[in-house]
Amino acid sequence: MPTNTGADGPQGDLDRGSPGEVFQVFLKLGVTSFGGPIAHLGYFRDELVVRRKWLNETAYADLVALCQFLPGPASSQVGFSLGVLRGNGLLGGLAAWFAFTMPSALILFAFAMSAAAFTGPVAEGFLHGLKLVAVAVVAQAIWGMARSLTPDRARAGIALAAIAIVVFFSGSFGQIAAIATGACAGLWLCRGEVAPVSGYLNFPVTRAGGLIALFLFAALLLIPPFVVTATGSQGLALFDAFYRSGALVFGGGHVVLPLLQAQVAAPGWVTNESFLAGYGLAQAVPGPLFTFAAYLGAAMVPSPNGVAGATIALVALLLPGMLLVYGMLPFWDALRTRPAAQAAMRGTNAAVVGILGAALYNPVWTSAVLTPRDFALALGAFLLLTVWKLPPWIVVALLAAAGTLSGLV
Repeated sequence: MPTNTGADGPQGDLDRGSPGEVFQVFLKLGVTSFGGPIAHLGYFRDELVVRRKWLNETAYADLVALCQFLPGPASSQVGFSLGVLRGNGLLGGLAAWFAFTMPSALILFAFAMSAAAFTGPVAEGFLHGLKLVAVAVVAQAIWGMARSLTPDRARAGIALAAIAIVVFFSGSFGQIAAIATGACAGLWLCRGEVAPVSGYLNFPVTRAGGLIALFLFAALLLIPPFVVTATGSQGLALFDAFYRSGALVFGGGHVVLPLLQAQVAAPGWVTNESFLAGYGLAQAVPGPLFTFAAYLGAAMVPSPNGVAGATIALVALLLPGMLLVYGMLPFWDALRTRPAAQAAMRGTNAAVVGILGAALYNPVWTSAVLTPRDFALALGAFLLLTVWKLPPWIVVALLAAAGTLSGLV
């Protein structure tokens, strides 16, 4: 196990694992991480920061802040970056991405191919139980992160300001504005001791590799539309539609859904009824919501569809976010060695706590806690996680069973 010098201390050079170890850990997360991107960050923190100590609290929050700045699925980008860090390079990142993504992608692909309906009171109860799990997981993450990342009045004030910003300015604009405000406030309020951060995370990514990734991101965004116009290739049109959606969206899976609906339902590639049925099931599966792309690609009316369509759509939607974060890692780590950057990141970390706090209320709490019984179940799950220290997958199973039973009575 790598050592951890504390929530605010330097991480130091980490012990490296292997892509196989990364795959095993993220496969577990891929089959147990219910509740959407905010909840996923809580699962990652519990498994990799608290239990396995792959990195410390501050480093984890810094990584979350970076991924919140970039377009694409933040939880998948964080997982990919952690795989790069632990698995000693790109193979580790790909192992984390594949293991975390494939379980839900396979479920949604099977659903598209079988055209099964996920409806009825039992199914609704099951889904509701998973939403209550998300309440407990997000609350646990905020509880732990707030103690480490908002230890003084200045940073607590930044967190409160972030909550106000995301409440009054909803959507991705509010999140980006809150993080930017936190960074600016940190420059003013958080200029304390300079932490010795040489080799703080030491991502095994060269600057040349980062520049290549950023170049590929731009090339795949700009070139395919012209090739589609010239050739009329439906396969390339499918790739371009999903890649563009993944490259231009901030705020995670729920934000990308309107873009996807415009891309695939408007031209008649997928019916609105089929789109909404797949979206309903996507709420009940673990892993990133972006795996909804596998369902859409498989359900396409024009070819390619089936396995080929699912593969193209899934890779295209997730690829831009992975290229961006991989390209930024070497430059971001060097930037954080500067005192001004450290102060800005302290403020940014506090803002991340505020953003998570606002998300705990809306949409997590408001969509899950509807009755006093829901409140009791969510509170019980929180206590099981924080006091009894049960693994998250056990809590998932307990609340899913409770939700299913409620659908039977």
